[in-house]
Amino acid sequence: MIGFTETVLRDANQSLIATRLPYDKFKDILSTMDKAGYYSVECWGGATFDSCLRYLNEDPWERLRKIREAMPNTKLQMLLRGQNVLGYKHYPDDFVKLFVERSIANGIDIIRIFDALNDLRNIKLAVETTVNNGGIASGAISYTQSPVHSLDAFASLSSEMQKMGCQTICIKDMAGVMSPKEAYDLIHAIKDKVSLPIILHTHCTTGLAYMTALKAVEAGADVIDTATSCFSGGTSQPATETLAFALGQMGYDLGKLDTKVLKEVNDFFMPVKEEFVQNGMLIPKVLSTDTNALTYKIPGGMLSNLIAQLRAQNAMDKFDEVLLETPRVREDLGYPPLVTPMSQMVGVQAVTNVLQGERYKIISKEVKAYFRGEYGKAPGDVNQEVKAKALGDEKEVEGRYADTLEPIVEKTKAELGDKAESIEDVLSYIAFPAQAEKFFEAREEARSKRVKYTISVCED
Repeated sequence: MIGFTETVLRDANQSLIATRLPYDKFKDILSTMDKAGYYSVECWGGATFDSCLRYLNEDPWERLRKIREAMPNTKLQMLLRGQNVLGYKHYPDDFVKLFVERSIANGIDIIRIFDALNDLRNIKLAVETTVNNGGIASGAISYTQSPVHSLDAFASLSSEMQKMGCQTICIKDMAGVMSPKEAYDLIHAIKDKVSLPIILHTHCTTGLAYMTALKAVEAGADVIDTATSCFSGGTSQPATETLAFALGQMGYDLGKLDTKVLKEVNDFFMPVKEEFVQNGMLIPKVLSTDTNALTYKIPGGMLSNLIAQLRAQNAMDKFDEVLLETPRVREDLGYPPLVTPMSQMVGVQAVTNVLQGERYKIISKEVKAYFRGEYGKAPGDVNQEVKAKALGDEKEVEGRYADTLEPIVEKTKAELGDKAESIEDVLSYIAFPAQAEKFFEAREEARSKRVKYTISVCED
């Protein structure tokens, strides 16, 4: 049987509209989606947490609870960046453990866990905590191509993930660069190493995704990530309805997937998409096929963010230069897979190099932290000259960086005091301090206005 993970509530809108989909835009379709027969619905994690606090004025935890209430029959899934959790740096173990626990308690069933560098030391705690709390831990391989990445290496990673306790293995092709043959060969290689269900996650960026998904299924993939058709294509995932139609005709068992419900879901999201087209948030560029991505390996979310950075600085004329600079920066950093937070790190540095007119005239604090070893072990050899310029006399981290970090939860809880109304508020603040504090203040202000209005009405 082939399962479908629907991504419109997370990765599809993250890739196409920079995760700007507010809860109110999709709440009315949740009960219908609950009847679709998906393997799971990816609805949380990734950039959704940050976006809720930073742009949407929503409590991400409340958003999750509302989705859970509206979809009691569907497995809800999130994306977690291992020791990064949902932020852009490594956090202490007490925070990682509690965040996973509360995610499951608030409604998450499946946690897809990855490390941007495929350094498995950085996902071990999250995997163990997920399993111990009754969740499904899906170990994700950050797929990429480079002189230091190979079929055997990825297959070995899957074997280590199974030993660690992962219950499924996901091949996470964030840039959409995996070819049909590569998917077929890799899934066979992984199947030889593990006895777990295999999931394929890819993007349509390069135009390969539909062919890659078909060959993945032929090779034995158990689940594929797809997006309702109006939010599919371009930098998003292939269309749910299209692959369901094709695979059904080919004789594959689609389980309880209901094509009539899939149409209802897409009909609902079509005007939502059009609204984002009209307001300029969804631009045509991210819906096109870009085979250059086969060279510069930029994933969909990263591509939309690069465009947003250049547009904000009125520098879209530098777009092609940035695309050329990105793989150069990646090589200097030892070929990290371009997935969050590495994609942002490499992308920002590439933009800075181009706009400054000089490579590494300014080196971001994140890249400096990377060279110190705060994100884990680089896949390949780094550029020693750039590293020396970035670090100066600073020392590198020995071992796992999280082991050097002091516990943070109880300390932060005490510091916040009454500002935090729940342990979830504390977690939000640790992940994104400035954004969470701004949200807390806005929440209190809105509450005060409601109280004043109620008193005024009563007095009248």
